[in-house]
Amino acid sequence: QVQLVESGGGLVQAGDSLRLSCAASGGTFGTYGMGWFRQAPGKERDFVATISWDGSSTRYADSVKGRFTVSRDNAKNTVSLQMNSLKPEDTAVYYCATTTYLGAVATVASRYSDWGQGTQVTVSS
Repeated sequence: QVQLVESGGGLVQAGDSLRLSCAASGGTFGTYGMGWFRQAPGKERDFVATISWDGSSTRYADSVKGRFTVSRDNAKNTVSLQMNSLKPEDTAVYYCATTTYLGAVATVASRYSDWGQGTQVTVSS
């Protein structure tokens, strides 16, 4: 089992940027795909982005494409989510998670096994 800890959330204004990080421990980080999901109050947990085990493949939700970038550093056991041009609708708790899946299947939350505790991102208008 992999332990995940997210950080980097906060309160920002629309148009600002934030960089979220997820630190992993307790497993073989470099063998897992990683994903970011988010959950707003009263809503389901939605897919944001995913990256393959070696960083060669990424996929994004349409709502964040062109604004968010996912990356990973297997030497440091971290995955990051650079969020630019933030909008109020990006407000949510952001979670990182591990997966053994690739492609479109990796956009489904049920395909992820280990989850972090989440970090709050609030974007004011």
